[in-house]
Amino acid sequence: MISAGDFRNGVTFEMDGQVVQVIEFQHVKPGKGAAFVRTKYKNVITGAVVEQSFNPTAKFPTAFVERKDMQYSYNDGELYYFMDMETYDQVPISKDVVGHALDFVKEEEIVKVLSYKGNVFGIEPPFFVELTITATEPGVKGNTATNATKPAVVETGAEIRVPLFINEGDKIRIDTRTGEYMERA
Repeated sequence: MISAGDFRNGVTFEMDGQVVQVIEFQHVKPGKGAAFVRTKYKNVITGAVVEQSFNPTAKFPTAFVERKDMQYSYNDGELYYFMDMETYDQVPISKDVVGHALDFVKEEEIVKVLSYKGNVFGIEPPFFVELTITATEPGVKGNTATNATKPAVVETGAEIRVPLFINEGDKIRIDTRTGEYMERA
């Protein structure tokens, strides 16, 4: 059990039969009345974000979300296959669970598969990946303000915005959380 007074960013707990994770929290002590904890939390299965205030003494059961390293093997349209690195078992996961998590992940890369009580609900790619640009227009000098960008396609097929000096064949580093260009690799 965890009390609302012990909330920290990243803590997962069960509430009303749902598994939620604290995104932000703030202990508030008004001049008049009792203290409370203002919280923003996310349902880890549906992704819905909710803001709510709690009494600091409110207690909730702790939820243990398992994050297991698995190797992305391949996909066959509707199913994505991951290999457990310890048992070498192939685990199929449906396209609707994977979503856009694998936009910047090549085959044979290690990702974290998130599950709760044996039910897989999400994929966590590495925070940063290095990919090669497969298609982009050549950059034109002049007529640009600062931070001018152009569209580019990386080897996984995803499209991102890159600076004008990036060309086809260049290796770049991408932040998978935001899908943004970071730097040349």
